[in-house]
Amino acid sequence: MIALGKYNTLTVVKAVDFGLYLDGEERGEILLPNEYVPQNCFPGDELRVFVYFDSEDRIVATTETPHIAVGEFAVMKVVAITSIGAFLDWGLRKDLLVPFREQRDRMTEGRSYLVYAYLDDETDRIVATEKVEKYLGKTVAAYEPGEAVDVLIARPSDLGFTVIINNAHWGLIYRNEVFQPLRPGQKLKAFIREVRPDGKIDVVLQQGGYVQVDPLTRKILEKIKDNGGVLDISDKTAPEIIYNIFGCSKKNYKKALGALYKQGVIEIGENEIRLLPEE
Repeated sequence: MIALGKYNTLTVVKAVDFGLYLDGEERGEILLPNEYVPQNCFPGDELRVFVYFDSEDRIVATTETPHIAVGEFAVMKVVAITSIGAFLDWGLRKDLLVPFREQRDRMTEGRSYLVYAYLDDETDRIVATEKVEKYLGKTVAAYEPGEAVDVLIARPSDLGFTVIINNAHWGLIYRNEVFQPLRPGQKLKAFIREVRPDGKIDVVLQQGGYVQVDPLTRKILEKIKDNGGVLDISDKTAPEIIYNIFGCSKKNYKKALGALYKQGVIEIGENEIRLLPEE
């Protein structure tokens, strides 16, 4: 069965002057316009294509990559407001509609929003919704600490960044555990830190990262940030000063600095440590 708004592998039926017709099974033959036809493609070949409705509501195929497929989340920009809703830049010839009923508040042209794409059962049309919560948390979050996951950066929060884990659950990356620039819409590999008793999920971007396994390195990093990015306590500072500030031995302090240095987070000077700027 053809999946609208998703990728399908379809067989080329015939070539015409304006493109290829693909076997769309119960949907009939589906046109792949010439501009998307790969070289040396002939009847009988199979192509992986994205299937959707064009501006005239005809089912067509493309080899372009849209910003979102049905069943996915993405952060997308509003390019137009009309009498029926907002249209998002889909990365295709046609823009993606968010009906007014699927908006939290009226969307604004030029702004970007977190949305979910779905196939409307009533109209058989591909649309998007800003009301993403109803599509998350439908399954048990059976993650293990350290498990690798895919995350989408959804939005900044007071604590850090809210993310969507594996296209299925909300998660959180704490601000003091972020060591690279993040922006809504980014897709990254991450790792489960903890599934809390209340069901909330914490994730980190560093596998086995020092933030997860070593509270001392986190404490040092927070101290540097609180001090404007520079701290005049180097690996040559007297042990008693280190103990008074961090409650640890000089040996453990130097080990923690080494971890931060190897990960490119700080530079170590003669009499100071300095937070490196984010790239």
